[in-house]
Formats: sequence, structure tokens, C-alpha cells
Amino acid sequence: MSETLTFETWNGEIPDFAIDDETKGALSALKWAYNHYGDSLVYACSFGIEGIVLIDLISQVKEDATIVFLDTGVHFKETYEVIDAIKEKFPKLKVEMKKPDLTLAQQEEQYGPELWKSDANRCCYLRKILPLEQALSGAQAWISGLRREQSESRSKTQFINQDSRFKKVKVCPLIHWTWKDVWRYVHKKQLPYNKLHDQGYPSIGCEPCTKPAYDLNDLRSGRWTGQQKVECGLHES
Repeated sequence: MSETLTFETWNGEIPDFAIDDETKGALSALKWAYNHYGDSLVYACSFGIEGIVLIDLISQVKEDATIVFLDTGVHFKETYEVIDAIKEKFPKLKVEMKKPDLTLAQQEEQYGPELWKSDANRCCYLRKILPLEQALSGAQAWISGLRREQSESRSKTQFINQDSRFKKVKVCPLIHWTWKDVWRYVHKKQLPYNKLHDQGYPSIGCEPCTKPAYDLNDLRSGRWTGQQKVECGLHES
């Protein structure tokens, strides 16, 4: 594969990462990505359980990696608590708390109260998509914790993907990991994690739009309950 792989030079070729190791190819994918992109690679982390695994793996490759958290202003307090715990455990990581341009008060003034109820897509656009566009403006590639098992829309995700939404290369090291794999790793390494996972929240986003999962066969069933929405828009290429 070309050593200058960017969104524009993408030719569909995917590096051949062996998936029969302990990390199912995740560590190999991360080593390739950081060797390839260096400081032009950003990890956009929600600090859910997959994110904790990735942070530990990333720290083994680049201990001063840049981690971006989209701080919408409406996250659970437990999410901020686990971010603090991760900062303490991995002090060399560069954790950037990326806030939207609009405060919640300004958003309410322009769009009305609780925009997440009246127009969840616009709320996600303002508080997640635009901030990530800004965070990735100087990057060539970004890392995501998507797993194929999570949903039908993610079932064909590759290690290396052409992300049309952000015009970047998207690296997804955990595509072959199962839910059990993730938890085994976290417990084995005794990593801190969001305690809401112990309360029926397998997928954790903003507090107003996240409920406990009602379908254990769909780990994202607690997101945007009652709305025709399954993604915030970050992963819709």
C-alpha cells in the first residue's frame, strides 16, 4: 500500500493484518496507522468500553497519542468520571475536550429548548459532527472503536476505510472483537470503565438520548429510543 495513503489517494487496497493474534489484528492495525500517519492520526473517543480497550492498546504504540472527546455538554457525570480516571492512568496521553461552538444556552436561543427532542439530527450535527470536523481539520486519518458485531450498519466495516463524511481515512482496529472480547480485556488489564455499563447501558452517548438497552441482541437499542435514528452521523460515510 502507498506510504502516502490519504482520502484522496485511496485505491481500495487494505493492508493484510493477521487476525489470529491476541488482539485480533487491532495492535497490528494501530502500529501500521501510527507508523503511517504519526501525529496526523487522531482518536475520536466516546470513552465507552470499546474506547477504554483502544486507549490501552494505543498507549502501547504511542503513549502521547492525541485523544479527542466530543464534549457536548450533556454527557453523564459517569462519563466525565471515567475520563478523569483514564487521564490519571495514562498521564502522557493528550486528551482534548472538544466543545461545540454553540453553548447549550445559545443553542436553545436559536433552536428552542431541548433540541435533541425536536430535531435530534440537528443536535448531533451541531454538538458532534461540526466539532469533529474541526478536530480533524489538520489530520489525515482518525481512529474509531467500531465493531462489526455492534449493528447491521457496522457489519462490513474494514480495518482501513475511506470516510466520505470527513474526507479522511478511518482506522477501525476492533472490527473483529466481540462484546465478550472487550470485557475480557478490560477485566484482565483491570482498566477503569464507565460504571453505567454495569447498569444496563452497553452503549453510552449523551444523557438525554441514552437509555438502558431494551434488546440484548442489539447493544445500541438504548440510543435515541422511539426515534427513527440509529447513528449520530459520525459514522455515516
